[in-house]
Amino acid sequence: MDEALQRRGEAVRRKVLGDEYVDRAIGNSDAFSRPFQDLLNEYCWGTAWTDEGLNLKSRSLLNLGMLAALNRMHEFAIHFRGAIRNGLTDEELRAALVQIAIYCGIPAGVEAFRIARTVRDEMDKKEER
Repeated sequence: MDEALQRRGEAVRRKVLGDEYVDRAIGNSDAFSRPFQDLLNEYCWGTAWTDEGLNLKSRSLLNLGMLAALNRMHEFAIHFRGAIRNGLTDEELRAALVQIAIYCGIPAGVEAFRIARTVRDEMDKKEER
């Protein structure tokens, strides 16, 4: 395991998803699942998200499309919040969700808009936006 990459990955994970989310994910891990959290920090967040080939905003946009296409709507919600934190505007997010509806199907678009509304309402209540 590359500990430096793992640390950089955790730092970007915190920037995108927030300390509260990452602390909860790591805190809820146990001896069995902790190595998976380490893998997420190193492999997903360290290898992919710290690469300078794409900025965080572009990565968030890609993730929304892929997660919707895969019907991973729990992760979609997490990354929708991250997309807002990464600076995607309401106009950009709306355009992305319409494109998701066209290419992934209207039911996926309906679900994406439903989740987007829930996440935006939650963030407005916490004033994270």
